[in-house]
Amino acid sequence: MAGQGLRTVGIAFKDLTEDEMEKLNELDENENPVLEKNELNLIGIFGICDPPRDEVPDTIQALKNAQIKVKMITGDIPTTALAIARRAGIADENSITMTGDKFRNEVGSSARLEGKNMKNDIVANFENFIRIIDHLDVLARIAPAEKYTLVTGLKQMGSTVAVVGDGANDEPAIKKANIGFAMGIAGNELAKSAADIILLDNNLGSILKAAKWGRSINDNVKKFIQFQLTVNLVAVTLAIVGAFTIKQSPLSATQLLW
Repeated sequence: MAGQGLRTVGIAFKDLTEDEMEKLNELDENENPVLEKNELNLIGIFGICDPPRDEVPDTIQALKNAQIKVKMITGDIPTTALAIARRAGIADENSITMTGDKFRNEVGSSARLEGKNMKNDIVANFENFIRIIDHLDVLARIAPAEKYTLVTGLKQMGSTVAVVGDGANDEPAIKKANIGFAMGIAGNELAKSAADIILLDNNLGSILKAAKWGRSINDNVKKFIQFQLTVNLVAVTLAIVGAFTIKQSPLSATQLLW
């Protein structure tokens, strides 16, 4: 089931005595209910299908064509996560899937580097991070701390990082990213407050539109600055040359302002 991208749910029952009923809410050292450890009778295992939207594979491919690398971060088990990522077009035959625990063991956690007037987060084992990050497309069973470490490492590499999230556990990574996206329909209020942009339609294609608009504005600003620098440099050069040769500027004030 997990290999087909299904989220598996097991259902079981147990007859409880009066003494066990009193311990109904007790937890073990891993914060799991004590009553779930043994003597459960399995009823069945079910697979829940939550397929990606029809437009997601095309959107992912368009993002890749725009040189935007997409990585999937999820709480699902690795097998399910990889199957969904392949269906969405995020992962391929060269992709690496890693759990949060293994990722933390490989690269360590985020640390604080203190300078004279600033504090920067850094990845503890940055060499390992660089070695695995290119093909690390799927992170499964991941905790908020590992999400934060992933964003920290990508920014440490000089990348511009965008994070999309909808839950309270996504808030640290959303806030750390260069651009934080939160889901407007199903998003948690904490995630929305930390985000820079809220996707009102919960559509991944909106991120592609935002990237197009952002790059268009960036290109137009660069062209405008290039034009202004060229014109001003020529005007200043003519004014200086005129001052030394004909003792006056060849351009009038109106021409300079124009």
